[in-house]
Amino acid sequence: MTAAGLLAAAHPGPAAVVTTVAALLALAAGLPAATTACVVGAVAAGQLTIGWVNDLVDLPRDRAVGRADKPLASGRVTAGRVAPAAALAGAACVALSLAAGWRSGLVHLLLVVGSGQAYNLGLKATALSWAPYAVAFGSLPAVASLAGDAPAWPPWWIMAAGACLGVGAHVLNALPDLADDLRTGVRGFPHRLGERTGRIAAAGLLVAASLLAALGPTGQPALWTWGALLVVAGLAALTLAGRGRWPFRAAMGIALLDVVLLVAGAR
Repeated sequence: MTAAGLLAAAHPGPAAVVTTVAALLALAAGLPAATTACVVGAVAAGQLTIGWVNDLVDLPRDRAVGRADKPLASGRVTAGRVAPAAALAGAACVALSLAAGWRSGLVHLLLVVGSGQAYNLGLKATALSWAPYAVAFGSLPAVASLAGDAPAWPPWWIMAAGACLGVGAHVLNALPDLADDLRTGVRGFPHRLGERTGRIAAAGLLVAASLLAALGPTGQPALWTWGALLVVAGLAALTLAGRGRWPFRAAMGIALLDVVLLVAGAR
């Protein structure tokens, strides 16, 4: 029970998605196997740390609104177990990040993990809650490109697409919990937008990420890229006009296509 609760408190879904994207970016950058392993391990450890610190900081609020889905708030795991796990993951994150190269390591520790912790420790409840997502997701491609034998920053459009994807994902992730968050004093960027405006903003950001990732690379876009953009357009229409859970599902579909386009463009 404790092990399952500990894993759940790390937000394993988002952590797995971000780690998978990092792995795909590392493969697209042609990194050696050992360097790829360091990048993937560092990102995984960093995401675990961010998730655990998030639940530790949110514990009083989660208890106040009766969040039975949160392991700490429901008692499936204790803070005495989560805090040491977060510290251990943090130490592993530092070691693995620097093992991938000092440039890549500093970007990962300061811009990706640092942004995530800045969100946890205060920015979540402010109008600037979008900023850590923009910085972290915009910087993630650089963690791979700066770890290579010829370290270089990725093209601007890859970083811009990542930033748009990150902020769009932030808004989407917050929408289901708007009421609970407002009850406990959290008024981040999505809360100030509201449900309908937030949905429109998220769709616009995800479409912008799609366009940047598809049209940013030099040369003529591949035929499948145009097909992907047509699918994005259809999903965006469903995001804006659909009912029930369909707008959220459509937006998540756009986010998935954004990842595919982003990784393909990084090659």
